[in-house]
Amino acid sequence: MLHNLLFLSGFLCIGMICSIATNSVLLRFAKSLGIRNKNNVIIRWNRESKPSLGGVSFFVAFVFTINFIAVIFSSNTVFDNSVYIGLIGASGMAFFMGLADDAYDTKPFLKLFVQILCGIALVGSGSSIVFFNISWLDGLTTVFWVVFLMNSLNMLDNMDGITGITVVFILLTCLGADWSMNGVNIGIGSLMLLAIIGALVGFLFFNFYPSKLFMGDAGSQFIGLFVAFFSTHNLWNFHTDAPIDPVVIVCLIVVVFTPAFADTLTVVINRLKKGKSPMVGGKDHTTHHLVYSGLSDIHVWFVFFGLGLIACLLGLWMISLIQIGNGLVAVFFVLYFLITFFFLYRNTIRFPGKINK
Repeated sequence: MLHNLLFLSGFLCIGMICSIATNSVLLRFAKSLGIRNKNNVIIRWNRESKPSLGGVSFFVAFVFTINFIAVIFSSNTVFDNSVYIGLIGASGMAFFMGLADDAYDTKPFLKLFVQILCGIALVGSGSSIVFFNISWLDGLTTVFWVVFLMNSLNMLDNMDGITGITVVFILLTCLGADWSMNGVNIGIGSLMLLAIIGALVGFLFFNFYPSKLFMGDAGSQFIGLFVAFFSTHNLWNFHTDAPIDPVVIVCLIVVVFTPAFADTLTVVINRLKKGKSPMVGGKDHTTHHLVYSGLSDIHVWFVFFGLGLIACLLGLWMISLIQIGNGLVAVFFVLYFLITFFFLYRNTIRFPGKINK
């Protein structure tokens, strides 16, 4: 067991080192790369233009981990598994589409088209949510989940460190679910999860307020796809020896993704009320309204740190209840999402804020 834990922690360190090294090099030699919308203070929260390069470090850590796994495993490697080949292909599409958007500000419909392709790639390679037990409907649900997460996490990336810390806790829950089903193992999935968690932690050294660089669409699109893949396998398709009520799984998803879901739902409701498109950027996220209420950027980060931590702990608690056959009790945990959404949404009404920061 100790040997396994040391080996697993090594991949956490690998991801962190890849991230820190990559971001350090990029900041030194590409101080203006990935900067767009420099003067758009209506959309951008930070007045100071900074490189949107953080996503490069995620992809570097991902590629390095894949190849390292292929070297250390003599059989059943990443490249022998169609599921992981699908992840590699979809991740590549997500990353390079996001990179193009950071550089050239691509059209929304092109982004949506690539996101749908990413979802189809996962479904075609064997990564599909098993919910309705009807192949075409489960496939459609999976594509929707991929597109939704890629956009939701992109929307949440509106203030220093928010998306990074939120995703860390989501992936920790996915890791906990994997170990609950399979034991603490040195599997491909566990190693990938740990490497990207490490990469996110390394990135936060540069993205914590006041940040030196942003995640960019390359980061949010890649990480959205990555989260969609592992949440599909480890949360949506969580299994035990006994049957699990689908309602319980939906509640588990809602609780684990509470910070992202609460922000996305609040933004969509408020923009639709004003007759605006939910997909157009602006300073109307729950994070922004917390600042309008009097909190500093750092305090907002700690609020989302707390929300993410609680969501992670509740998610792991729900998983343990499901395993011992008390899944219906876990349904009541969805109250956490409802309470969080209520207070964040109410805060946007009480403190509408101003367009200019």
